[in-house]
Amino acid sequence: MIYEHEIPSLTRLYFGKSASQKRKIENIASDILLRNGYEEIVTPLLSYHQHNALSEKELIRFSDSQNHIITLRADSTLDVVRIITKRLGRSVKQNRWFYIQPVFRYPSQEQYQIGAESIGESDLSISINDSAMILSSLNLKPLLQISNINIPRIISKKLDISLDWFKNANLEELLKLDVDWLTKLTYLQKIEQLDEVISEVDDDLKNELIKIQKLTQNIDYDHIVIAPLYFAQMQYYDNMFFRYIQNNSTLGMGGNYTYKENDSIGFALYTDNIIEELID
Repeated sequence: MIYEHEIPSLTRLYFGKSASQKRKIENIASDILLRNGYEEIVTPLLSYHQHNALSEKELIRFSDSQNHIITLRADSTLDVVRIITKRLGRSVKQNRWFYIQPVFRYPSQEQYQIGAESIGESDLSISINDSAMILSSLNLKPLLQISNINIPRIISKKLDISLDWFKNANLEELLKLDVDWLTKLTYLQKIEQLDEVISEVDDDLKNELIKIQKLTQNIDYDHIVIAPLYFAQMQYYDNMFFRYIQNNSTLGMGGNYTYKENDSIGFALYTDNIIEELID
């Protein structure tokens, strides 16, 4: 039996203080992003292309009038890039866009996000500095974790080990290999430790670690940790990426990605997690 006051599990209800905080967060983010050269876009709630970003198991699916599969929007990034580059095409010259809208995951999860995409740009410090400015304006200073998805991939091939070790954060198995430079990578957290590790690895890994080093030099942020072996679960991040963590909660994530030969950067802040931090 479903009572009249019940709402589906994992959906969102905002009232009183939480509704006020949500509006405040969205207004602050909108003002900052507009000042920083972004324009707003609201993408359709339904999409044909969400399977390009997420596993089919995470999608809430329907059929259109022609029996084509459509899904509730489960991710905004690739929809924004696809619509700007393919549907609007040459009719717009703007390459920086932001959105404030929810995404939906199977079976009934609803999550509000504030996101921004810079199409054709590859300097990830732009996304980090812009997202950090929003969080700072909300008096939040979460831990900023910086990673490079190429590092686990290179190590997996070099040592002939499963990439699942990195996906599952199986650090014990990595340490059991007793490889000195890998052990140092496993424990690497501080920016000032990078030089020592860079001097001990092969050129392919050295180049990827230098990317992290150069990125940190262009970031105006104090609370940074390096996690070179962390493997992102998002399907489209293919290079550098980052996430904000506070009290074991992820407040946001972003990174480099490529879509149809367009090198781009972007981030998403998780409005609901931010509200919980502000209210607590």
